[in-house]
Amino acid sequence: MRAKTPSESRTVMTDLVLPSETNPLNNLFGGELLARMDRAASISARRHSRRITVTASVNHVAFNSAVPLGSVVTVEASVSRAFNTSMEIFLDVWIEDRFTGERTKANEAIYTFVAVDDTGKPTEVPPLEPETDLEKERYAAALRRKQLSLVLAGKMKPADATELKALFTS
Repeated sequence: MRAKTPSESRTVMTDLVLPSETNPLNNLFGGELLARMDRAASISARRHSRRITVTASVNHVAFNSAVPLGSVVTVEASVSRAFNTSMEIFLDVWIEDRFTGERTKANEAIYTFVAVDDTGKPTEVPPLEPETDLEKERYAAALRRKQLSLVLAGKMKPADATELKALFTS
């Protein structure tokens, strides 16, 4: 199976924050942003695997900045690492100033998707070859996150988490 690059899965979704999508403070509902990120991540995972993909987990979400009513919001997603049947998708959320057009990173998230066949059985995905320094950094960190998740779920012994041990030993 041919390895792919993160740029091949890159997905960019831009939309406007409307009144029906905001809370009493006139900021975008967190759940609305999660749904937008899930859709972008799904497209990214599908582009990488060329399979049906399903959300396996939302590993991390940081709501660092409120997204005000009327903002232009851009969600950028790409595969940060591919494992056997799963893919980690890293998402960056940007808001555009209504008056200056300046873009500011507001939020980020990490989702995990699994590729499945027509019967819902997990199926193999292509490997990923990061190219840029940021892609390489996210690629390396993805294995640490996966090992930590497996250890916390009791599916991996801490002694077998080689990437985690490397953080604490010289």
